[in-house]
Amino acid sequence: MAKRKKKGRSGLFLKLLLLAGLIGAGYWLYAEYEQRGWRPDETAYPDQGAFVGENDGAIDFEVLKGLGASFVYLEASRGARGKDANFSRNLASARKAGLQVGAVHLFDPCETADGQSANYVTIVPRDADLLPAAIKLTRTTDECFERVSDAAVQSELLTLVNQIEAHTGAPVVLAPSEEFEDLYRPARRLERALWLTGDVEEPLYAGRPWTVWTANSAYDSAAAEKPLRWLVVRP
Repeated sequence: MAKRKKKGRSGLFLKLLLLAGLIGAGYWLYAEYEQRGWRPDETAYPDQGAFVGENDGAIDFEVLKGLGASFVYLEASRGARGKDANFSRNLASARKAGLQVGAVHLFDPCETADGQSANYVTIVPRDADLLPAAIKLTRTTDECFERVSDAAVQSELLTLVNQIEAHTGAPVVLAPSEEFEDLYRPARRLERALWLTGDVEEPLYAGRPWTVWTANSAYDSAAAEKPLRWLVVRP
């Protein structure tokens, strides 16, 4: 009899564990579904937009504007050689839809600033109507073939900032990931506007306030087949 009771309790415990797991998985799926369509309240953040790159595929910028976007940032160049094949077409289409447009360079810490700035200026026109250029800082030296010191990364980044600003005639926006900021401290070393990432919750990792916030890195909308990175600007 005692063995039966023990076996019964064990079976009940396993059932409770399974039920708890199912409830947890269901909650996670629901939260993920809710987040896909979430964006900050427009009354609190009236200036909202999206970050678009080559991997996002075709974008309907008219629909994007209809969703409430007032601007879009487009990936333009990567390191010293990479270019977004859709940049020129996206630039024209976004402007036709009445959106403000900015260009983004993806910084490569494994390459010198001279090659990267040359790559940027060959694809992004000198145009006063463009939003301030942004430098995306996500890649680290872990992927470099040869060792690159932290000091070298910081030095090349400063040179790149100066070169792009000379081309555009305006201060750049720095967009470090949390990992990049922890390693190289660009937000603490360079007094530039910041573009930070934090899904749903405002990012605090840079030690000072953000100007642009990637509030949802997987925003599901009718403007694109794939989820977009949804942005807001601090009022």
